[in-house]
Parts: sequence; C-alpha cells; structure tokens
Amino acid sequence: MQISTSYLFDRASQQMGKLQTDLAKSQAQISAQKQVLNPSDAPDQSAAILRLKSVIGRQDSYSKSLDTINTRLSAEDTTLKSANDLIVRVKEIAVQASNDTLSSADRQALGTELKGLRGELLSLANTQDSNGNYLFAGSRVSQPAFAADASGQTVYQGDQTHMNVMVGENQSIPINRSGSDAFVRVVRTAGGVSTGVSFFQSLDELTAGVNNSDQAAMQRGLGEVDSLQQGISLAQASVGTDMKVVDQQASVVRDTTLGLKTTLSNIEDLDFATAITQMNKQMLALEAAQSSFAKISQLSLFNYIK
Repeated sequence: MQISTSYLFDRASQQMGKLQTDLAKSQAQISAQKQVLNPSDAPDQSAAILRLKSVIGRQDSYSKSLDTINTRLSAEDTTLKSANDLIVRVKEIAVQASNDTLSSADRQALGTELKGLRGELLSLANTQDSNGNYLFAGSRVSQPAFAADASGQTVYQGDQTHMNVMVGENQSIPINRSGSDAFVRVVRTAGGVSTGVSFFQSLDELTAGVNNSDQAAMQRGLGEVDSLQQGISLAQASVGTDMKVVDQQASVVRDTTLGLKTTLSNIEDLDFATAITQMNKQMLALEAAQSSFAKISQLSLFNYIK
C-alpha cells in the first residue's frame, strides 16, 4: 500500500484538529464549570437539565407565594390579637357598668370609653396590608370591609369569597379572609323571633345602654360580647392553623428544592478533578502529535539518499 505525502499531511492535520477541538471543549467546560455546553453535545442530558430547572423554578414560585401568604397571615394574627384585647376590655366595662352602685355620670364615662374602643375595633377591622388591600374584605380588597350604610349602621360590605394560591403541585392555601368570619353577627331572640345583629350594631347598642343606664340593654350586651369575643378567638385560631400549614409546606418546598438542585448538580456541574486530568491528557496527546508530525514532515527520499 502506497501512502502519498498529501494523505500523510491530511491525516496528521485531522488528528491534531480533533485533539485541539477536544482540548478546547475541556477548557471551555472548566471555564463554565458545566458538563454540557451545548444541547447538541448531550441531548438527553440537556433535556433532563431543562426539566429540572423548570421544576426548580416552580418551587421558587411556590416559596415566594408562601412568603407572601405568611406575611399576610402574620398581619391578620396581629390584628385579631389586638381586637381580642380590646373586646376583653369591652367586656370588663360592660360588667362594671352593670354594677348598681354606679351613678349615671359614672356610666356615661364608661360609655365614652366604650365608644373609643368601638372606633379602635372598626379601625382594626379595616386594616390594610402593605399593598393597600383590606385584610378582612374577602375578595373586595379595594374597599373597606366595614362602612356605614344609608341608615348610619356600620355593616360588612365585603364578600365571602375565598381566594386560594397554589403553594405546591397539589396544595393550595387561602390568601384572604372574610370579615364576617372574624367580626361576627350575633343572633338576638325576642318574642320568639330571631334576628341577626351586626358586630358593631351590638357594640353601639351596648354603649347606648350604658349611657342611658338601661340594665336590660346592658345585660343583653354583656351576653352578646361573649359571642363577639368567641368569633374573634375562632378567627385567630383559624389564622394560627393556616400559619402552621404554611410553615409545613415551606419546609416541604425547601426539601424538594434541595433534592432537585442536588440532582441538577450531579447532571450539570463539572467534576473538576476528572476534567483537569482529562485536559492534561489531551494536552500531552496534542503535544506528542505535533512533535511526531514535525519529525515525519522532514522525511523525504532525498534526505534518505543523503
């Protein structure tokens, strides 16, 4: 078999070109700290990397949603705790006002305090979050949860809609709360007829009863305050339950994200020790090929005759 000089040169050039390409790829991998630089290098591996990054992105979105929900729930919890403290004081005043030894002037002084407490409770019921949304208005977050109607009565003007936010592949958590679930109506029965009385109407009538030394109104109001306090306490317990669910789900998301990132790292990240060893081998092979080609290229028939 005869081997021409041009074939010899072409063959050597191809081999050195391949070695240079492999070396350049290894250097690029080390520089980027990644195993796969282009999808065409490893299609299956690239597809797996894209899938993992997509799932990690969803987990990050769930984590942000959980942070938002937790902030809102913390605001609700703080608000309801303050409301519960105020309603406890309302009950203390109602008990004190029912004492027969108090004069009308004393009760009117207590009535003034009741009016102030009622105003503070209304302010808490219309608490807004950092985005200006009303916490207890249901889905009608752009308007106050409680406001005066045409007759001057303070009524709930939100709705009962609960909006849920996805915080996992099959997990959602409500992000809003109805004001009527916290600042509840009370059922008043008179003459065999039951009627619903709003939270603030009950407080207004208790205040009027104290100011007017109306024992019947004061006793009725004292009984209704227990129902009002129970509503706030139950709402606070519900918020606490939701906060616990958020904490648990946040832990699940963190663990899931950690597992996914570990898997992604195994597929995508470069083993530096192996990569550097491989690059050194490639450099040695390239240098050997270049040295051999330099010596072979100097050989010719005339050099042999000499």
